[in-house]
Amino acid sequence: MPQRTHIARSTDGVRLAWTRAGSGPVLVKAANWLTDLRYDGQSPVWRHWIRFLGEHFDAIRYDERGCGMSDRKVDDVSDESWLADLECVIDAARIDRPMILLGISQGAAAVIRYAVKYPERVSQIILYGGYARGWAKRGDGQFEHYRAVIEMMRLGWGRDNPVFRQVFTARFVPEGTHEQVDWFNDLCLKTVAPEMAVRLLEARAQADISDLLSQVRVPTLVLHARHDEVIPFLEGRNLATEIPGAEFVELESRNHVLLAHEPAWQAFQQAVLEFTGCHLADGTYADAATLTRRERQILSLLTAGLSNSDIGKKLFISEKTVRNHLSSVYRKMEVGSRAQAIVKAQADAIRAA
Repeated sequence: MPQRTHIARSTDGVRLAWTRAGSGPVLVKAANWLTDLRYDGQSPVWRHWIRFLGEHFDAIRYDERGCGMSDRKVDDVSDESWLADLECVIDAARIDRPMILLGISQGAAAVIRYAVKYPERVSQIILYGGYARGWAKRGDGQFEHYRAVIEMMRLGWGRDNPVFRQVFTARFVPEGTHEQVDWFNDLCLKTVAPEMAVRLLEARAQADISDLLSQVRVPTLVLHARHDEVIPFLEGRNLATEIPGAEFVELESRNHVLLAHEPAWQAFQQAVLEFTGCHLADGTYADAATLTRRERQILSLLTAGLSNSDIGKKLFISEKTVRNHLSSVYRKMEVGSRAQAIVKAQADAIRAA
């Protein structure tokens, strides 16, 4: 799929490579571990992700500072830079309507920070394999494991022998083929220098946005592989528990990066399309104003005469979450009140019949 690559400059002068491809609702994918805009579309690990995003969305993605086509030699790779870089790319893309944000793995932290800071700019957020707490903050027994991995990275990341890198990368795609694992190993060598790989992994250790989760006010979909070997399943469930009204989808996989052949990848695509409403029954694509599944549920109950309190009880969500969803419904339907939404919904139903 053709893509247009651009360079944006962050507030601290770092050059960030970003690309845009596809059509449909605008979706911005926050940076995650080891990408390279030059190779991802050809890889056996990422190409089905790139194809899916481009087929259904006006998709924007970028390489993390220190990696890929972005500046490789940078001073600051702390988790505080993640939000600023996401802001930089979004501003450079000149997006003029509410967008969908996709956060994979560490990208979830940047997405959540952005949605809390700019709720009016975000229509929905999708979090896959994400976490609020880095590996040094969890207290789940992984600290010593990661410290050992970091020492191995210091010793052997840049060597021709991939054994040192494979100890780390095989956890991302434990059910991958030899081709997929080998490609991931090669990408590590191509996209990031050994010392930068260590710094990036150490930066992820200190991230902690737990205090922001309750402040999210936009519709959220959380997906997590049940047996993810990189980010514990409990971290995904924690996101869904603490973000008001979030929907949670459990995927049956061991892979942190879902592979094209596995049923979990199909389940992921279906859940995302249903949540965003961008894929209609007749195969056409909707625009950014399409209601999500949860918004359609709430609108249906609204037209049936239920109060916000009754809707919340029926859907097992808080009344405050109902109000947040209704605000999004009113904006998308271009109405200003409950009564106008009911009238418009009833008129649309009559036309459809």
